[in-house]
Amino acid sequence: MNLAPARVPYLQSPGHDAVHWSEVGAEDAPDTDIIDWARSSGRAVTTADLDFGIALARSDATAPSVIQLRTGATLPGRVGPVVARAIDGARADLLSGALLTIETGRVRLRPLGLDRIDQA
Repeated sequence: MNLAPARVPYLQSPGHDAVHWSEVGAEDAPDTDIIDWARSSGRAVTTADLDFGIALARSDATAPSVIQLRTGATLPGRVGPVVARAIDGARADLLSGALLTIETGRVRLRPLGLDRIDQA
């Protein structure tokens, strides 16, 4: 809910199956509802809220993938194409569970579930 619904067309135009949470769930839904829905629907969460990425990176979860924006501007017209390209470049990792962080001038990718792998 913290990113504008206007972002959806920027992701749909290059072929991404994007939907804004406001189309599927309550505006005041807790983050856990969004995570559960994304996990059960096989979707990733795109957000500017760092809570999603932190929660998943610290857990044993491998889904849903999270795409977090840490750019100065989150307006769709400014970062929409950058986000779409970053998703294209990380597609395989996002399908298997990853945290994709898009910052001004760089993109970082971290597989989810690393805490479980490190303890094995």
